[in-house]
Formats: sequence, structure tokens, C-alpha cells
Amino acid sequence: MTNLSTEQPNNVLPDITIEQLPQRLRDAATRAGWSTLMPVQARAIPYLLAARDMMIQARTGSGKTGAFLLPMLERLDSTRAQCQALILVPTRELALQVWNEAERLCADSGLRTVAVYGGVGYGPQIEALKQGAHIVVGTPGRVLDHLLKRTFSLDHLKMLILDEADRMLSMGFYPDMKQVQRYLPKRPLNACMFSATFPEYIMRTAREFIRHPEFITLSQDHVHVTDTEHLFYTVPGMDKDRSLVRLIEIENPVSAIIFCNTKAKVHYVSVVLQRFGYDADELSADLSQKERERVLGRVREGTLRFLVATDVAARGLDIPDLSHVIQYEPPEDPEAYIHRAGRTGRAGATGIAISLVSAVEKFELDRIAKRFSIAMQERPLPSDADVEAVVTERVTILLEARLRERDKLLTERSQRFVPLARALANNEDESAIIAMLLYDYYQQTLHTPLPQPREEKPPTTEPRSQRPSGNRRRQR
Repeated sequence: MTNLSTEQPNNVLPDITIEQLPQRLRDAATRAGWSTLMPVQARAIPYLLAARDMMIQARTGSGKTGAFLLPMLERLDSTRAQCQALILVPTRELALQVWNEAERLCADSGLRTVAVYGGVGYGPQIEALKQGAHIVVGTPGRVLDHLLKRTFSLDHLKMLILDEADRMLSMGFYPDMKQVQRYLPKRPLNACMFSATFPEYIMRTAREFIRHPEFITLSQDHVHVTDTEHLFYTVPGMDKDRSLVRLIEIENPVSAIIFCNTKAKVHYVSVVLQRFGYDADELSADLSQKERERVLGRVREGTLRFLVATDVAARGLDIPDLSHVIQYEPPEDPEAYIHRAGRTGRAGATGIAISLVSAVEKFELDRIAKRFSIAMQERPLPSDADVEAVVTERVTILLEARLRERDKLLTERSQRFVPLARALANNEDESAIIAMLLYDYYQQTLHTPLPQPREEKPPTTEPRSQRPSGNRRRQR
């Protein structure tokens, strides 16, 4: 298995300017109205033109889409009506954004782009694929559906782009990504992963999809991976508990520790999360030794998703795959902020430290940021509509995956209920039944972390085939 290094690439390539781009790329940039390259484009394009396998730390809105689309103009053959580039994205919104950008940059190039995503009918997508696509951009689940239907092939693929990999995993796409991997060519393939953060589970994903990954980031002046992203949200003091729930629904952490300043607040937050259906437990000095050992046992086993604790109770804890540290309240001691945030982003990986602050607490957080030279980013608090959109797409993804996994007999028997589903959906009063069933299913998913890549132990006997065992069943 490839070991990932967070050191700078062995052969660092200089940033490129728009004037230094190959003519075809420069013309495309001009058509798109670009006068200069954004930092992520200037840094990443040379590596993609050189067909280097990369992990690139870049946030949404940084210009990363152009960073991987422009090199395709140079590297793909427009005269061959075959899928030569696959771009996997976490949401239908992002799929459409990438498709629109590709249409703009690839105009007059002869390259055709098709977007495929879930939650809509297959017909128009199948027709578009039949007309030929050099670039396919889509969500892993819908891409997998089309591969199973044989509406397009990856046999001639040259480039694989995993865009916003952290969000793809948080949406529950890992099993679908592994299934898509079965259809990738067995020959060497140029693969690149873009992600805002690189916690350990993202690193493991890279080991599974990328042969020789190298790192570049825009977070520092030099080429390296940063440790932790520091975010804060200004929230109403009386609405902090609901704000925490909304943030968790948006972020969907693999695991997180939530810090409070008092034992009473620890208990309160733990109960709130449990009432909302989350796998949460508390750790404070008030627990009996038996209860403390039970909680610590789950922490050590990596089976507890959300730990709510005080600074004292959490001292010395090492939680596997800790992707998020959430500070329900800023610490009373400024030094404690460093200790809290430092629990994520270990061993060269990256993580996210989130602070929830009232208008008054924001002054204390500003003081901490200034004292320790921390670049704090303020984010707008997600609205109910934002949460609804994310939850809707996540549930759709999981349900489509369940349907895909059903055998022919169960699928056949399920068809009996299609008329009922249509009748309920067309009646405003009766649609509450469907909403109830969807809510119950959503609540079930809250208790169990979504599937994530796990570190595989080297085989002790003769190595098995790289293909998952389920592949043989599907191919019969």
C-alpha cells in the first residue's frame, strides 16, 4: 500500500501564468473572460498537464474547477468519441456547476461534457451519453447506475478527478465510489483528488484511488498540508443548541468531540444530541467510574461518534479519526483553545475546529485568534432551507443505493407499492405518511456513521483479487 507523505513533491513545479499557458488553454481562458489565473489554477495546472497524481487542498469557490478542466483541453482527444475523463462530485448542484464551466471552457474544442446525477429521470442522461461524451461529471451513485446499465464505458479513461472528496464521503458515497472503481481501467490512470481538508479517512481514500499521490495546498506559501481549519459561527445565545444540530447535519462528521466549559452544559448538550437521534455520550467528573470506563471504552474502540466533554475530562484522550472539534463555548483559558483544536489534524492530516460564539463571546475568540496568530474564518450559520437541501440529497443517495443493492425478486415485489406511493405523493394530506417514513429512515442513519475507508491489514496468505466479493455476484 502506498504511503502518503505530506512533504512537498519531489519535483516542485513553478506556478504558471495565463500568458504561459499552451495556446489552446489560453484561448479557452480568454473565451471565459479570464484575465489572470486564480492561485489554485496557477499552482495546480502544471501538475495536471504533467499527468502527476495529486491531492490538492482547495476550498469551494477557489477556482479549482478551472484548475482541472483547462488541462483536459490539452490532454483529451476530441476526435475519439469516448469517455476520457470522469469527474466525481458530491451533489447534483456541483455537477451542474462543473458542467456549465466545462461548456464554457470547452466551447469550440470539440470536447463534449455530460452531467449525470440522482433525483431525476434517466432518460435525458442516457440520450446525452449515447451522443458521445469525452467528459462525464456526476455523483458516484448515478455514475454507478449508468455503468451498471452499460450506457457508457470507462475503458478509455485517461483522467479521474475526485472533487470535494471530504463532502463526497460525508454524503455517504464511499460504497458507490468503491463500486465505480471496479469499472476503472486496470492500466495506470492519472488521478487527482481535491478536498478542503485531509483528515485521516480522506488520506485512506487517496491510498485506494491514487497510485502515487503528491500534495499541494494554498493554505501556506510553500507546498505542504496544513493541520487544522479554524471556523466560527456567530449564533444567538438562546439558539445555540439548535444551531449545533444544524451544523452537525451540514458537516456530518465522521467523529467529533464537543467541548463545553461546565459539567452541567456537557450533560445538557449530550441530552440534546441524543434527543435528536445522534450517537452521543458525555464525559465529565460527575460520572461514576463504571460509566466513565464504558465511555472511554467506546472512545478507544472508535465506536462513539460524538463525545461531549469538559477540558479536564478529555485530557489525555486520543480519539481515532477525529475529523471535527466543536467548541460549544470558547474556553475560559485561551491556552485551552490550542489544546482543543490540536486534537484534530494530527499526524500530518487535516481537520476542522469549529467555534460557536454569541456576539459577546466573539470578542474572546478574537482575542485568542490574535494572541496565537490563528486565521479564523467566519461562516454564515446554515438556514433551515440549507439543512433541508443537504438532508434531502443525502437521504436520496442512501435510498438509491439501497434500491440498487436489492436483488431482482425484491425489486419486483417492491413494484406493487409504486401505485400507492404515487397516490400518497399526489395527495397533500397523505404525503405526510411518506414524510414520516423518510424521517424515520433519516433518524436511523443518524445513529451509525456513514461507511468510511478503513486501514487494511496486509494479507497473511496468498493475496485475493482486488475486486470486492460482491462483484462476482453481480456478474453472474
